[in-house]
Amino acid sequence: LCNEYGIAFIGPTAEVINSMGNKSHARKTMMDAGVPVVPGTKEPVYDAETGKKLAEEIGYPVMIKASSGGGGKGMRVAANEDEFEFQFNMAQRESANAFGDDTMYIERFVENPRHVEIQIMADSHGNVVALGERDCSVQRNHQKLIEESPSPAIDEETRRKMNEYAVLAAKTVGYTNAGTIEFLLEKDKSFYFMEMNTRIQVEHPVTEWVTGIDLIKAQIRIADSEKLKWKQEDIQI
Repeated sequence: LCNEYGIAFIGPTAEVINSMGNKSHARKTMMDAGVPVVPGTKEPVYDAETGKKLAEEIGYPVMIKASSGGGGKGMRVAANEDEFEFQFNMAQRESANAFGDDTMYIERFVENPRHVEIQIMADSHGNVVALGERDCSVQRNHQKLIEESPSPAIDEETRRKMNEYAVLAAKTVGYTNAGTIEFLLEKDKSFYFMEMNTRIQVEHPVTEWVTGIDLIKAQIRIADSEKLKWKQEDIQI
């Protein structure tokens, strides 16, 4: 509607929001772009029988997730084949009730990972910068309780790689404005794309405190067609 009436929307385009809002579609897009993704299904899964065959290929334990999910809804872990059908049906029912969408996807369950997200900012001229990470591993029922920056779990080399993949992810989908790329980080420092939040997040002040950059002001300037004021080397935590 904003586009139709010539109003500048402060955020990414409707097309990108739709594209990245579906998590199974986002996974496929990132896999095609070469961004590391948790091993799992590339196409949507609609029924438990198909899901069970795919889970065997991936290897248990697996995480069953709603394609349109969020806030921990429509997420279930199946430790083995005996549990799979029950957990799949429960997750699918939750997804249909919460999001009006029963499309699921399955991925290997990464045990005890850290949850690290990279804040990005992109203008409409093809420039993207990563503004470091927020470590949101302290959670309850998949809801974040504490955000910490910089993360105590990553070194400079891991941070550099995460930043690079976050920028690649944003450029792949033609992203503009503020967004967050969420990664799962394992103990051996390997990490995987989990999802993209196509908006400014409630925890954005943590990044503002450690970078000294006003993200909301930057969002407004980008929406007014301004170029980013910073290059990647200008961003200091």
